[in-house]
Amino acid sequence: MALIVRKYGGSSVGNAKRIKYVAERIVAVHAAGHDIVVVVSAMGDTTDGLLRLAREVDPVPPPRELDMLLASGEQVSNALTAMAIHALGAPACSLSGPQAGVITTSDHGEARIIDVRPERVRHLLDRGTIVLVAGFQGLSRETDEVTTLGRGGSDTTAVALAAALKADVCEICTDVDGVYTADPRLVPQARLLRHLTYETMREMAAAGAKVLSLSSVEYACRHGVTVHVRSSYGNSPGTVVSDKTEEDEAEGVTEPVPPTYPRQAEDTVTATLGPAA
Repeated sequence: MALIVRKYGGSSVGNAKRIKYVAERIVAVHAAGHDIVVVVSAMGDTTDGLLRLAREVDPVPPPRELDMLLASGEQVSNALTAMAIHALGAPACSLSGPQAGVITTSDHGEARIIDVRPERVRHLLDRGTIVLVAGFQGLSRETDEVTTLGRGGSDTTAVALAAALKADVCEICTDVDGVYTADPRLVPQARLLRHLTYETMREMAAAGAKVLSLSSVEYACRHGVTVHVRSSYGNSPGTVVSDKTEEDEAEGVTEPVPPTYPRQAEDTVTATLGPAA
């Protein structure tokens, strides 16, 4: 039995059908005997919509109030995913970032995670509950205020939870099969990279690769968290990011084996679930 921390991006939970599909995959992992903590982003373009709405009522919204508003996006998708899991008959509990023990600096809009105190998460896992944590947010102990982490903050939330819980792997589930040499939606001949070191992934993220946020890669490197980038929909082997080199792989050093699911073609999934948002 493994402890898995898994993050789903906004496109993966962009509408009710997609949330139900994600819930099925989460329940399948739990039914296989694994402990699982799930971090979700806001649905689709929710964060951009909230930003536009804020600026309609105040062209320069106060940073504190803006964080209170933006943090709600992840909490909506988090609670909806927990409901979908309950509907499948599995136990689930949704937590905000502060409830999950995510402690940050006091910088509104660009806070950094400085600690995770996962006692409540661990207690729920010990009871056999699937735990869902709203990404992109935490609590500043200095000011006792909710803060947000900036773009890519849900990736960093997942990695930080994996580090604090000493998870076997942190899975980042997205709408591509892993990390490619170029965007496969724009470059058909792009090649899937099966393994990357932290340093290589850091360089790619700094250069603009959008699969993993730079802050999440840096956090994973500092805490030795193995990150597995994989599809939200299929069974592609994905890309493993760790401190292992290709030579280590060739010598037989292995990473945790992710759970698999019933085969379903990507185009069938897209046709069934519809557009992300």
